Amino acid sequence: MTAAAPPPRVLAATRWALLFGNFVIGCGVMVVSGTLNDLARSLQISVALAGQLIAIAAALMCFGAPLMAMLLGGWDRRRLLTLALLWYALGHALCALMPDYGALWPVRALTVLAAAVFTPQAAAVIGHMAPPEQRGRSITFVFLGWSVASVAGMPISAWIGESLGWRWAMAWVAVIALAAAAAVFRALPDDVRPPGMSLRAWRGVFANPVLMAIVAVTALTGAGQFTVFAYYAPYLSQVIEASPGEISLLFGWFGAWGLFGNMMLSRHVDRIGAARAVAVLLGLVAFSLLLWPLGSTPLRIGVLIVPWALACFASNSAQQARLGAAAPLLAPALMALNTSAIYLGQAVGASGGGWLMEHFGWDVLSWVGLGWTLLALALSLWAARRPALAGGA
Repeated sequence: MTAAAPPPRVLAATRWALLFGNFVIGCGVMVVSGTLNDLARSLQISVALAGQLIAIAAALMCFGAPLMAMLLGGWDRRRLLTLALLWYALGHALCALMPDYGALWPVRALTVLAAAVFTPQAAAVIGHMAPPEQRGRSITFVFLGWSVASVAGMPISAWIGESLGWRWAMAWVAVIALAAAAAVFRALPDDVRPPGMSLRAWRGVFANPVLMAIVAVTALTGAGQFTVFAYYAPYLSQVIEASPGEISLLFGWFGAWGLFGNMMLSRHVDRIGAARAVAVLLGLVAFSLLLWPLGSTPLRIGVLIVPWALACFASNSAQQARLGAAAPLLAPALMALNTSAIYLGQAVGASGGGWLMEHFGWDVLSWVGLGWTLLALALSLWAARRPALAGGA
């Protein structure tokens, strides 16, 4: 694939296929959060231990994203992304069959390596194929799949988990992963190969303080959100005493606002600038976490989560667009590192939140999450004032 943009029809089909792929990846990553109550019940383990499935998977995705980017950098992306989704389907099917927690967690860990491949490479592919003036919009567009997963996939997982059990939710992810693999293989042209990264180039990325600060913003943001969000379902059930229907509705409500926020970002990010968008979005997350202790009923929680939901997925999309604009030639490495940072933040938030919950109770989670988020905002503002990168940070 040359640097010339493909025909608009091919680019449009690729964007939609990658969006669908990210939707499936998002459904699979979030399926544990949506079914945490049934996982703990059926496997006869604590909620905190069940939540470590999130941390374990996130840790594998964190370290897997840059490693896979280096090992698989020369692969044709049509085949690489298709195989990643097929692996995802197989892994979720096997997860549904695991008899206990000891057998489940290693299979789950290996399954999510597909997410470590797909998400950053999808962003790198569309950034490589799109013309420069559409690059930011195209990258954020394919990330709408994660928002759609929160609107449809996560509530469906929560409903299946509460009604039929977590195993059926895993099986559902396996089925849609097969459909996504077929869609990606059909839509992507052959021989799409974003520029490879040498060891010298990787060292250059790690040595650049502004780039690494932007990546760190993603990790801190994830830690802040997943300190609370990893335990959202059991919090609603045990503290707010929400019914299964209310839990599913609140997941859908969160996702609907998340989709809207990402759509607005995709439409306006090239005009307002990704760095400014990140600052606004992190402010919205911090606002919700600050008011979180006031959410004593399902209705109040539904109101309080709106600012957070608007920013949740959009902040990750804005970070990807920010890095893509900051150093386009380093996009494959940066997308991999940023995806790694997303999952590092999830691992820190989920594991730390579980420990805090067991030792200090539910109330402390939102305050710790707020602290992580404010630290992310401060670092993001610092990086935005450093114009050392081509294209601006």
